[in-house]
Amino acid sequence: MSFIATPQSMHFPDALPLQSGASIRDYHLAYETYGQLNADQSNAVLVCHALNASHHVAGYYPGEEKSTGWWDNMIGPGKPVDTDKFFVIGVNNLGSCFGSTGPMHINPDTGRVYGADFPVVTVEDWVNAQARLLDRLGIQRLAAVLGGSLGGMQALSWTLQYPERMRHAVVVASAPNLTAENIAFNEVARRAIVTDPDFHGGNFYQHGVIPQRGLRIARMIGHITYLSDDVMNQKFGRQLREGLELKYSTQDIEFQIESYLRYQGDKFSSYFDANTYLLITRALDYFDPARRYGGQLSQALKVASARFLLVSFTTDWRFAPARSREIVKALLDNGLQVSYAEIDAPHGHDAFLLDDPRYMSVMRSYFENIAKEVA
Repeated sequence: MSFIATPQSMHFPDALPLQSGASIRDYHLAYETYGQLNADQSNAVLVCHALNASHHVAGYYPGEEKSTGWWDNMIGPGKPVDTDKFFVIGVNNLGSCFGSTGPMHINPDTGRVYGADFPVVTVEDWVNAQARLLDRLGIQRLAAVLGGSLGGMQALSWTLQYPERMRHAVVVASAPNLTAENIAFNEVARRAIVTDPDFHGGNFYQHGVIPQRGLRIARMIGHITYLSDDVMNQKFGRQLREGLELKYSTQDIEFQIESYLRYQGDKFSSYFDANTYLLITRALDYFDPARRYGGQLSQALKVASARFLLVSFTTDWRFAPARSREIVKALLDNGLQVSYAEIDAPHGHDAFLLDDPRYMSVMRSYFENIAKEVA
């Protein structure tokens, strides 16, 4: 059973220093909360979102079709992250196109739309911004930080930037950094966008156009990497789109998988911002907490004190289980408490959003134990 969600926004006039050396001021963060904060403010759970998601984690907006939150199967009354027990906060990251200040908003220093001038942001910058919002909400210590994919990177970064402000980190389908292959996929997607004639160097807003061609291709590339070969074969195989005969055309849609990818690309290009895509994929590329420690992840995680749950999926080749096991090993090297679940699921990277019963059982059990701590 779902519930009505209420979007909120918080204004921050003071400058937020960024990892790049730049800063951003007079910005807004969009967020939503679910459940009630308990008397000693110990039951708060922060949910960090992935690339094309937002603060709208759970619930729905009345009167709007398909407005259910992106992790509504995970979060809500009686669900694995039970909002009858937890106060859950979803925050939209800076640079997004779903309510928080981003490239399509006005730069207070120039009076013009940011466009390509929006500063580069990192996972660490997002975590600092989230911490400021929690300060405003009066929450000093979190019961848990939870995230999947890029959200999992944020959860991991929380344990390094604010180790004293959290009890648990739940990192799902994530990695300590991107492989060269992952960076390559991101770069191809970015090039599709920046070479679109309608991109105009990132200042397409003032031209009244959208680089939809580039966004479509970027989404098609990304979507291929989120699915497993098994799922694509099961759903589409070599089915033709129309009838049983080949058209012998190099440009028409022949196969069902082509039709599906074009549909996903068209849908994505109608709502996502091109500059936001560039910013978020670059933040993914940059994340690497071990970099300043000569690549030694165990050294990077020495400051962490949270207890951890890591979950991976066997067919997720973009954030493979071996990457989660790297984190597990580094945590164990530091004597930290770690639970690890490797789920045999056929759905690829998208599995972290789906209703696999073993996955849901692991999450429910872990959060039930956290609920006992904060009751």
